[in-house]
This record gives sequence, C-alpha cells and structure tokens, in this order.
Amino acid sequence: MTIEDLAILFVRGIGSRGARHLVDYFGSAEALYRASLTELMEGAGLRRELAERIVSQEGMSEAEREVAYCRKHGIISLAATDEEYPAPLRETSDRPHVLFVRGNVEALNMRTISMVGTREISPSGQHVCNMIIEHLAQRVSDVCVVSGLAYGVDGACHRAALAHGAATVAVVASVLPSITPSAHRALAEDIIKHDGAIVSELHSATHQNGQLFAARNRIIAGMSMGTLVVESPAEGGSLLTADIADSYGRQVMAIPGRITDVGSFGSNNLIRSRKAQLVLTADDIIEDMGWDITARAASYAESSPVVELTPAEQRVMEAFKSASTLDWPELMAATMMTMGELSMVVMELELKGLIRCLPGRRYEAV
Repeated sequence: MTIEDLAILFVRGIGSRGARHLVDYFGSAEALYRASLTELMEGAGLRRELAERIVSQEGMSEAEREVAYCRKHGIISLAATDEEYPAPLRETSDRPHVLFVRGNVEALNMRTISMVGTREISPSGQHVCNMIIEHLAQRVSDVCVVSGLAYGVDGACHRAALAHGAATVAVVASVLPSITPSAHRALAEDIIKHDGAIVSELHSATHQNGQLFAARNRIIAGMSMGTLVVESPAEGGSLLTADIADSYGRQVMAIPGRITDVGSFGSNNLIRSRKAQLVLTADDIIEDMGWDITARAASYAESSPVVELTPAEQRVMEAFKSASTLDWPELMAATMMTMGELSMVVMELELKGLIRCLPGRRYEAV
C-alpha cells in the first residue's frame, strides 16, 4: 500500500472500474501519479480534465489525512496490489481498489464462502444456518463465512461461525470504525476478538447514502468463489448478491424451503431456474466448491460423536436396514408417515449427513 493507492480514491470522476483500469495499465498507483498528461490521455484513454487532475496530484492531501485517520482508529488499508487483498475479489471487474479492514487480514484469504439471506429469518432458517456452519467448521479447518452483518440471515451466519469456531468476515456499508446497524456493534467486536474481520470500501470522507448497501453486495459476492442463499423472498438484496456472484462466474447455491413459505420464494426460484445448486448439507457446499478435505473428513468421521435422533428419524433410519436404497413410496410404506411428515424428517436427516439423495429420487443411508 502506498499513499498513491489512497490518493486515487479522492480523484473526482475515477470510480472502482476507472481505478482498476488505471492501476492495471500503469502497473501501480505510484506509476500512475508519475505519468504525463500525454500518457494519461493517449495511453490510458482519459479525458483531459481527469488526466489534469492526476497530473496536478489531486487526492494526495486527502490521502495523507486518511492515513492519520486509519492510524487513529486501528484500521488497516489494503490495495488490490497487496498480497493480503482477497484473491477472488481481485479478479472482479469492479473491485474496490482499496479495502479498509479492522481485525485479522489473514481471514480474507481463507476458504471463504459467502452466505446471505432475508432479514426476516424464520426459525427454520436460523436452524439451517447453525447446522450448515457447524458441519462446515467440523469438516473444513480454514473455512471463513462472509456475510453483511445485517439483521436476519447475516447476523445468524456470523453468530453461528463464532459459536462453532469458524472465522467470519463482515462486509459493511459504513465508514469504519462505525457499524451499521448500530445494534450489531457488539457482534462486530466479537468477530474481531475471535480473529475475524470487518471490511469496508468507504474512506472517512464518504457521505452515507442508501446506494452504498447495493455496492457492498458486490464485495460479499466477490470475496468468495461461491455464494449460498440461505433464505430469501421473491425480491431482496440477497438475490442481487446471487446475481452479482453469477455475473462473476462464481458458484451460486441455495437452501430450499417449503413452497408455501414467502421467505423461501426467492431461494426456491433460484433452484428452479437452475441458477443455483440445491444445498442440503455442508458436504454439498464442499463438493460444489471443489474443496479437497478428504483427510480431514476421514479424521472427523472417526472421532465424531453419535448423533441423537428423534423417534421419527429413528423410524426412517430403521427402514434402511431392510434395503440399501429406498424411494418415496417405499419410505412411506416402511415408516407409515404422510408425505408432509416424511419430507420434514428426510430433510433433517440430510442436514445431519445421515442420508443422501440419489438420482431417481432414491435415498441411501450414509
């Protein structure tokens, strides 16, 4: 990180894409600020007024004030050319040239998975967040959950990561060290305390506005090679994040919900339109992301405790003693359950990693 990396943020008319273009063209922000008017206009294709601003060293005095601000508040600034900058985000076309970070910068380059969803989280969504992240933490030693520190699914994902010993990174649409929403300040501090990080692209002179939340979503999508929509209505910010992840060529995944639940319309539609891979267990995420954790998974299987089952779950597991695989009619006949009852029990067993679905809607015990 150099003073020029910060200075480019304060040049009027240069946004995220412009900064990426200029730094990529000249090789560094330092080289950009050494360039001549001719090089800036004829080489980089800048309009004269923009080129003149850079030649006149616009942004340098503001950058010096930003350095003092960051030092005062314990904020680390990372340029896209820095090794610690999140590698997946560096590849995106509209990456922020600078990230401001409080906490552990090493968390930014762990095995990141972005998890997003509705602010009106249901009890089922809360349960799924906890279970998925618990099992991810057990199977993937360096997993890091990325989300937006908002109410609902975001907060549930951060808390589940903290509860199960996984790293977590919160991307916020506020100037650090401030936190939005303010009710999550304690959660943010807990994330930092447990070797996670709080990330923002906003420098200290940023004027807060509602559009910053939409821009924040591209960072959430860009920081990971995959985004999981836990629970979402037909419209919402999590679907925007999924769209952005898809535009980056990243893996999009979604947890299915009941077709009558308004809060699952969006995630169900993602699956129905084949825009998202259906996820029922942590193993589905590991497979979709292509994470090689064979040795750790085997070690976990040897040491994992016995899972407690409800009476209904025990009835389903007993059915597999008479056959290696069973389809829906066979399961209903063996358990004497209705379709609705069986659907809920089968989903719980899949989330616990005890059964899995095979082609042709057949199931087998794991």
